[in-house]
Amino acid sequence: MTNQAEAAVEEIIEPDLPICDPHHHLWDYPGTSRYLLDELLADCGSGHNIESTVFVECASFYRAEGPEALKPVGETEFVNGVAAMSASGVYGPIRACAGIVGFADLTLGGEVEEVLAAHMVAGGGRFRGIRHAGGWDASAAVRNSHTNPPENLYGRDDFRAGFAKLADFGLSFEAWQFHPQLPQVIDLARAFPGQPIVLDHVGGPLGIGPYAGKRDEIFPAWERHIRELAECRDVVVKLGGLGMAICGFEFHKREEKPGSAELAEAWRPYIETCIEAFGPERAMFESNYPVDGVSCSYAVLWNALKRIAAGASAAEKALLFKDTARRVYRLD
Repeated sequence: MTNQAEAAVEEIIEPDLPICDPHHHLWDYPGTSRYLLDELLADCGSGHNIESTVFVECASFYRAEGPEALKPVGETEFVNGVAAMSASGVYGPIRACAGIVGFADLTLGGEVEEVLAAHMVAGGGRFRGIRHAGGWDASAAVRNSHTNPPENLYGRDDFRAGFAKLADFGLSFEAWQFHPQLPQVIDLARAFPGQPIVLDHVGGPLGIGPYAGKRDEIFPAWERHIRELAECRDVVVKLGGLGMAICGFEFHKREEKPGSAELAEAWRPYIETCIEAFGPERAMFESNYPVDGVSCSYAVLWNALKRIAAGASAAEKALLFKDTARRVYRLD
């Protein structure tokens, strides 16, 4: 399964524009959902010029045996194998999973060193960072992140002790949480100046449960926190993830999925705010596939992002679609 969206086929906008997709997943849930190299290649080959990609952890292909803390290393082992397949050239010029972001339980504190070292070995020179998601909400209508974090994960002493070890391995941190927790990310970035942090999915604006129908009320606070976080110079932002059901646009509920023009109109306020706050040199477009596939096809998603960037200069587009991602994930 490549995605769950059915949409009219669109002509590809700027088909030659080079793209590094810095955020996608791979998984296989037998009988439920499959997104492996074949599905990724089909999406990346749907018309846009996807040259390389970065895999981000999704709790898939963990080791079945061994110490609990080291089980997530199995995901890195698997993805590095996929990256090696792509790097062989057998599947064309794309370099899929050129960078790998994995999971380690940073609440292990100093003991997380063993896990980070194992990821580095398993990544075969491609391992670039750790994501320990902190998405939490008091409402049962908002499902917490897949790692089931506590309420104030990023503020915990044990988490920060583990977080401090990332610098020893030259690893970035991938922050994924919901918009009410953006102050936690701000505090974390201020406490660790110099530590690269990647903010996923424009900071996770929620639009379901107690946040449904309150977009106009929520946006100003979200914007204020985004601009405050942008003052931390070692933080960069990923522009995407707004196709997720939790964002509340409800495109996934429609029988006929939206086209890129409608998506661009809906997503523009968030993405343009982030670009204005961080600048193209600290912002990168992402697909978040296949998660965002509930709202649109891969081709339509990138068309929407290109519509939003239509007024940017050639140099700015190069940064937003490729160069920032390749710099942040050290792919060159």
